[in-house]
Amino acid sequence: MSRTRALSVSALAALGVLAGSLATAAQAEGFPNYPITPQQKATAAKVAEAGVPLSELSPNAPDTYTVKRGDTLWDISSLFLKTPWRWPELWGMNMQQIRNPHLIFPGQMLYLDKSNGRARLRVGEPVVGANGTVKLSPRVREGSLDDAISSVRVHLLEPFFNEAVVFDTSEELLQAPRVVATQEGRVVLSRGETAYVRGDLGGRRDWRLFREPKPLRDPATREVLGYEAQYVGTATMTRDGAEGTGADGGQVVIPSTFTITSLRQESAVGDRLAPVPPREYTNMVPHAPAQDLSGQIVSIYGDALTAGQSQIVALNKGAKDGMERGHVLALWRAGVTMRDKTSDDRAVMNLPDERHGLLFVFRVFDRVSYALILNVKDPVKPGDRFTQP
Repeated sequence: MSRTRALSVSALAALGVLAGSLATAAQAEGFPNYPITPQQKATAAKVAEAGVPLSELSPNAPDTYTVKRGDTLWDISSLFLKTPWRWPELWGMNMQQIRNPHLIFPGQMLYLDKSNGRARLRVGEPVVGANGTVKLSPRVREGSLDDAISSVRVHLLEPFFNEAVVFDTSEELLQAPRVVATQEGRVVLSRGETAYVRGDLGGRRDWRLFREPKPLRDPATREVLGYEAQYVGTATMTRDGAEGTGADGGQVVIPSTFTITSLRQESAVGDRLAPVPPREYTNMVPHAPAQDLSGQIVSIYGDALTAGQSQIVALNKGAKDGMERGHVLALWRAGVTMRDKTSDDRAVMNLPDERHGLLFVFRVFDRVSYALILNVKDPVKPGDRFTQP
């Protein structure tokens, strides 16, 4: 990818042209076309007309902030706004400059303009003129489009785009190509070793290894929502198999030869193969659901009993329920039942549920989704509920 030189100028209109040209250049270079929904655009456009009320700003919102490498859209939204998933407000503070909120780069300075009871975000270095007016100084910035900041900390999610897989039926995996033999008859295989595979490979070379799909049941109805396969690792086909007839006229099968390329756990005969899917772009935009959306935690990924910050959970809502990649959801702790020890009647009390964390949805299937725990106060367990933030 070629490198891009951008010049920030004092005129806001010219800055708008610059942002637009960056987006155009990004598309020309094959840079991903980031998902921005019509509703998010409409929200940003509405805010852009007049800015954000000062009451919506974070109490400690800085006047200026220089974007650093490693920052995310979530981090920056948290600096300026009370609710970081309300990123359209941050973007809409100045749509002329930030036409694509993902094209924000390390080294850029964000300036919070608070005037007439409203707030707008500007890009560039503020300079106060003799008459007290604020302008944005020219600035040269050189950087790769790959340096654009991401929405959340993608490295936490990267492994799960290949690992977290839900099948509609248990038969899907059982009918997939399978490991039928190992190198020198070994019980288990390690990375770099050879496995022999039978099944319809369809000419594909790169595969994932799974075993033992387990049902994901709705905590309330116990209905099976899908089957989560246990991730083993990856393998690459190095030699095609064949079928023919032996000297005695009987069928002879030569399995395909595979090399184990990575492992989460040791591979063995009987493991099933699923194709490595096309890479999904992981820079999802944090946003709240447009409609009421609530449900429960189905399971903790990896079979743990409870989960904390930066762990993965499965949810009992999917695409059919309106769930989208990038949804931010609130986690709730169920109120406990206890007796009033201060009263003679020892009345039974149900304490109210308390909100205690946030989820970020990153993988969506028909009836199940996977989410990252962004923050949480208490351990999360299956059956805990979530709602709109």
